[in-house]
Amino acid sequence: MQFNIAALLGDGVGPEVANEAIRVLEAVGQKFGHDFQFQHGLVGGASIDVHGVALTAETLKMCRASDAVLLGAVGGPKWDDPKAKVRPEDGLLALRQELRLFANLRPVKVLPMLVNSTSLKPEIIKDVDLMVVRELTGGLYFGQPKKQWQTAEGRRAVDTMEYSEQEIERIVRVGFEIALTRRKKLTSVDKANVLESSRLWRQVATEVAADYPGVELDHMLVDACSMRLIQRPAQFDVVVTENTFGDILTDEASMLAGSMGMLPSASLAGIPEGSTSKAFGLYEPIHGSAPSRAGQNIANPIATILSAAMMLRYSFALAAEAEAIENAVIAVLEEGYRTYDIMDERKTKVGTQEMGGLIAEKITG
Repeated sequence: MQFNIAALLGDGVGPEVANEAIRVLEAVGQKFGHDFQFQHGLVGGASIDVHGVALTAETLKMCRASDAVLLGAVGGPKWDDPKAKVRPEDGLLALRQELRLFANLRPVKVLPMLVNSTSLKPEIIKDVDLMVVRELTGGLYFGQPKKQWQTAEGRRAVDTMEYSEQEIERIVRVGFEIALTRRKKLTSVDKANVLESSRLWRQVATEVAADYPGVELDHMLVDACSMRLIQRPAQFDVVVTENTFGDILTDEASMLAGSMGMLPSASLAGIPEGSTSKAFGLYEPIHGSAPSRAGQNIANPIATILSAAMMLRYSFALAAEAEAIENAVIAVLEEGYRTYDIMDERKTKVGTQEMGGLIAEKITG
């Protein structure tokens, strides 16, 4: 079976980690008889350098014609001038909006062999297995007006947090549907004591809950959630929240798993209904481009490789193939191989390419 994948490798360590995910997907193709075809395009800073924009119309067209998109990471100090009219992140935001990728899934699972790779006590992070469902095309990142201007009293700026009832209902339903496949508990995170948009969020979440009597719903303020993620993270099953809160909370939650280099993500245009249905999606690690580590063969590719596993599961309906990647990652880690970010005593330190190669070899046998 053939699948067409748009490969946008991005900036910094993006190409390095994405190339290892491609290597692993090719190993899956060899093992299971699939043909993964990769069409390459530029995004972020790499696109700005060549085309003057963070995402060209041609690259967007290529993504639309593909079955899924694999993304490395974008950004870096080279393009960080606050006065710049074009920024690498513009390309990522445009992809999310233009491809209608409204549902961002970010699983956080603490693997037993990595409990000593975090700064938290093992008894705190033991058995952590949660899924954050982040709304991705609304809120502060897209609301209007969004501008900065000069006044007689000095500079001012405004960003707008805006949500419609339909946007909230759509993402909350995704949260409930995923909760049905897990431990049947959904935590809706907002700031309803202060924000009007959060009050609407809580109202809609409560209304949608009536359609899911088998799922336990609780509401939590975002500041309380940020505390509980460190204090009692195992209490969470599925967390659904708006764009900005989800961005911050998942970076915090990455520390539960030892490193941002361990956490994948899927940005979907819908949610598959059953094991044989598919959803178009963009798949990327949650970490940034880490330009200071680019070209050194040290970045952890596991988050990107696990993102590829999510691609197989959600966009291609290849559950067995996705599980093969996940099992290969676990097997390599159990054998004691580590990249620098999850390194522990008495383990074997390897680089980006070595880690990708080890995982690919586990798949092909």
